[in-house]
Amino acid sequence: MADPRFYDNRGPFKLAALCTLLSIPLPGGAKRDEPVEDVAALEQAGPAHLSYCSSKQAAALLAESHVGLCLVDSAAQIEAPAQTILLQCKSAALAFASAARAFYPDGGLQQWVQAEQIDSSAKMGEGVRLAPGVVVGPGAEIGDGARIGPNSVIGRGVAIGRNCEIGSNVSITHAYVGDNVSILPGAQIGQAGFGFASGQSGHTKIPQLGRVVIQDGAEIGACSTIDRGALGDTVIGEGTKIDNLVQIGHNTRIGQHCMIVAQVGISGSCELGDFVVLGGQVGIADHAKIGDGARLAARSAAAPGELAGGQDYGGVPARPVQQWRRELAAIAMLSRRPKRASDG
Repeated sequence: MADPRFYDNRGPFKLAALCTLLSIPLPGGAKRDEPVEDVAALEQAGPAHLSYCSSKQAAALLAESHVGLCLVDSAAQIEAPAQTILLQCKSAALAFASAARAFYPDGGLQQWVQAEQIDSSAKMGEGVRLAPGVVVGPGAEIGDGARIGPNSVIGRGVAIGRNCEIGSNVSITHAYVGDNVSILPGAQIGQAGFGFASGQSGHTKIPQLGRVVIQDGAEIGACSTIDRGALGDTVIGEGTKIDNLVQIGHNTRIGQHCMIVAQVGISGSCELGDFVVLGGQVGIADHAKIGDGARLAARSAAAPGELAGGQDYGGVPARPVQQWRRELAAIAMLSRRPKRASDG
């Protein structure tokens, strides 16, 4: 479900009208006038919501969901809870993208139709300092003592806590920022995640209707980017420090007091525990889980799956650092071995 501070819902739609829009048949026994109020992730959906299921992981979530309507691929063999009506279609992801655009036609756009740089509905705390060129959108809230640098943009509904330091040329949309957060120049917070449904006609953008939540005491480095969630939240935990030029994908959740060094790339839907350390240029594949206190050496890469906490890792794919070092030593020894005639 999208946060109304940031998105305008054009629903509800009647089920029959929605099926017509998506070019799918009305399921047998379904009520034509059944109201569909919103789109939502399976974990958050209720009886009046529409979601979709297109993977084994999603099927497991569907089994525990309270969703009323769920789009599924026609070829898939999926069992749904008793209260859920399945809507069969060629591509559940493509159909969901179309449905999401119907509910939120402006969901991917930041609206800047305002007569003044500081919208009259924005709320400013005591001692807020705004440098020249700052733009603050409607309904935004900026806490006491916050300082915002030149030419930065604070979008509609964004909430920024007390005593935050925001550098020049920063853009923040669809986000909640805690107290004492530092965001260095050029950072981009809350832009649309890289989400597409692919088909024979190309790649269709899936509206990104989530948020970014940055907890107290975090620091975001210069020119780093944190994408908002697709339907849920992208979360940066309390006290986490992020270096320059870091990319964090949509729906990723980073724990408290992590250290993320320059040029790290984290894909969507990853989970990092507390006190995780990622060295420079580490890559994290989508849906990876990294336990509390894990440390990854520079230029290593975590594959989808889980890395246990409290250990050091290195290499591609990342493995326990002692194993990685033994493998490097073995390769070095082989390279120094004298060449024999039998080696050709």
